[in-house]
Amino acid sequence: MHRGLRVVIVLAIMLAAGIAKADSLKIGVLSDFSGPYADVLGEGSVAAAKLAVEDMGGKVLDMPIEIIQADTQNKPDIASAIARKWYENEGVDVIIGGSSSAAGLAIQEVAREKQHVFLITDSASSDFTGKACSPFGIHFSYDTYALSNGTALAMVKQGGKSWFFLTVDYAFGYALERDAAKFVKAAGGTVLGAVRHPLNANDFSSYLLQAQQSKANVVGLANASTDTVNAIKAASEFGIVEGGQKLAALLMHITDVEALGLKAAHGLVLTESFYWDLNDQTRAWTKRFMALHNKPPTMTQAGAYAAVLHYLKAVKATGGKDAKSVVAKMKAMPVSDMYNDNVQIRPDGRVLHAMYLMQVKSPAESKYPHDDYIVLAKTPGAEAYRPMSEGGCPMVAAKQ
Repeated sequence: MHRGLRVVIVLAIMLAAGIAKADSLKIGVLSDFSGPYADVLGEGSVAAAKLAVEDMGGKVLDMPIEIIQADTQNKPDIASAIARKWYENEGVDVIIGGSSSAAGLAIQEVAREKQHVFLITDSASSDFTGKACSPFGIHFSYDTYALSNGTALAMVKQGGKSWFFLTVDYAFGYALERDAAKFVKAAGGTVLGAVRHPLNANDFSSYLLQAQQSKANVVGLANASTDTVNAIKAASEFGIVEGGQKLAALLMHITDVEALGLKAAHGLVLTESFYWDLNDQTRAWTKRFMALHNKPPTMTQAGAYAAVLHYLKAVKATGGKDAKSVVAKMKAMPVSDMYNDNVQIRPDGRVLHAMYLMQVKSPAESKYPHDDYIVLAKTPGAEAYRPMSEGGCPMVAAKQ
């Protein structure tokens, strides 16, 4: 048999067996598309990923880029099953998102086992770069430590010395309460107690009653999105603020503020890593984003753009998709995009975004659509996030 013909036959057999195929790069957005976090994650994160792909010209190293998506339902078992199927059977090169921290931590373990990249943009627990750190995990957007460093510390400085927490009952809530309590105590405050509520709670009456009875200066909301919005609405009905207590929204996004309305939300202090109205670059990018997704971008969605763009740049720089090489290049290259300027990624996977302390404007202060925040302070990432030496990341400790 002629040698050229043999090669053709072998390739045909390989293609029939699914062994050889045209190379591409596949991004899987694994997030909350239907639950309490859908507005701040979900379809907006897909839109942000599409913008990053667009900015790379739609391909990298002549490989077409494909984006797929799936809903974790914020359940660790579902998240890990999808991640495993994607990595093993569907050729997904990188997963982005994570949804709830419990689901994200489950994805982190699958990515570690399969040695594939996981870009954590949704999940908040600081454990992602602490005890649960991974050589393949990069944590963008924010975390519970940085949120607490901003909001909790600011509230104590404003006189909120005693705290009572309303905490969502899973990994994210525990981490946020833990990190906020640390800052409250370090600043000379005290924690009088806490109560835990289920994810996507319908009735906050009993929890707020306990908060009132605690007589704490500050009721810390260690929850997010729908739960935060519903807790604040219920607190208004209970007269929490009128009774002399303050509310601290430890994680709140611009979409949550707009769901409440400025009349109800004005005066709230919160911490974010992104605001669409920071500068000309963020405003121009937001215009593109809102052409795809008709809501202002949240910090998680802006983080999705930054993460995908940085990952694709690293693939291009390394000349391939090898996960270890790509992660090493991501950590060596500074993150630069429409809101990050030469931001470093630490060995533990923490992206050192700057964090902004914001105050929600009153309706009279807001001059145009989505003009929701006053920027009170900017904290450099190196100061906002937990020192690497305190995180307990095993892979970092092993190198020290």
